[in-house]
Amino acid sequence: MRYKLLTAALAATAALQLAGPAAATDLEVIHWWTSKGESAAVSQFAKAFDNDGHGDKWVDSAIALGETARSTVMQRVLGGDPPGAAQFNPGRQYEELISGGKLLDLTDVATAGRWDEVIRPKAIGSACLVDGHWWCVPVNIHSNYWAWYSKPVFEKAGVPEPKSMADFIAAAPKIKEAGLIPFAIGGDGNGWQIQLLFQDMVTEALGVAKRDEMYTKKSAEIAGGPEMKGVFTQLRTLKQFTDNGYANRNWNDTTNLVITGKAGLQVMGDWARGEFAAAGMTGVKDFGCMIGLNEAKPVVSTDGDIIVFFKQDNPDVEAAQKRLAALLISPEVQVAFNNAKGSMPVRGDVDMSAADPCMQKSLKAVEDPSNIVTATNRFITENTNQQINELVSQYFADDSMTADDATAKFGTIIGNSD
Repeated sequence: MRYKLLTAALAATAALQLAGPAAATDLEVIHWWTSKGESAAVSQFAKAFDNDGHGDKWVDSAIALGETARSTVMQRVLGGDPPGAAQFNPGRQYEELISGGKLLDLTDVATAGRWDEVIRPKAIGSACLVDGHWWCVPVNIHSNYWAWYSKPVFEKAGVPEPKSMADFIAAAPKIKEAGLIPFAIGGDGNGWQIQLLFQDMVTEALGVAKRDEMYTKKSAEIAGGPEMKGVFTQLRTLKQFTDNGYANRNWNDTTNLVITGKAGLQVMGDWARGEFAAAGMTGVKDFGCMIGLNEAKPVVSTDGDIIVFFKQDNPDVEAAQKRLAALLISPEVQVAFNNAKGSMPVRGDVDMSAADPCMQKSLKAVEDPSNIVTATNRFITENTNQQINELVSQYFADDSMTADDATAKFGTIIGNSD
């Protein structure tokens, strides 16, 4: 079966190549993969496209911060000058582009490549398969549910490596006494790092089923309930263990505090693993990872990155877009990109036996459907997301806001969400 699927993927690319005369095309791709590890990963896409045998060229338009990149893409589309392709996250961020007829239909590419058979879990494919048509290419599975820690820092502080956030909070005072930053976090981009931490804590506090009920039913009762007050209370506890320089720090500079042994632990998605790899570190002796914020209850989210392609007037450009779409999900490119990125491949038929211990944890967890958490972006709009960002950032920064006040405001946001 694995041989047949790999053969089908290669045949899909070949079929697109033989569909007619192919003209070399420069294709602009807008994305926000700008850190050291991310740049190493996206270069795998560019290398594959530049060497596809047609003379095509990947034109790289990297824009720091997803919010800024997405805004730029939408402005370009509204102005009638869309790029050839762009990165988005799975969810509701691009639903207007689909309904507005702005995206290239990739169903023929997906059918030739048997995407419905090779992509796992099914929730990843469902982000792109809408009303029976494929509108994007899922390129990885990213999970937000990770904590990364420095083994040397915990050793210096004389405390055991954590297996849960409760373990970490108990150890944090000793790390602080050792003259180090216990908890590393950043507040750039309207506080998205703080909201990532918050959403991880929400899932841990409510459990997957109740958390999903809160978002799907827009339950102000759950959002304003005692478990959520506990989340805000613990968030305030974590703040006392960070440093004063967190406010405008980006995520990869925050990761670097852990890499360089200046901080103990960071809660961040598995893309942080790519930064450790780019620094030449391994998850065996240099750093540790905690899945799901609690090793006893491993969870992974079905987040990730997808690539959309915009309709163009030039048939040669469209042909190049489809060649790139097929390459992005091909077995060889999936392995090269995701090993560098720190994410899991969307294909279930590729060999990841050489992955480090942290990725092995996620590969094992994703095989059990009960461990999979639906990405928050699947439930809420960008508008609601921004409201939550603003609330959580304000609460983290302003010690005068009480947990009761924050919980009440969160309940209102969810109750009125669209």
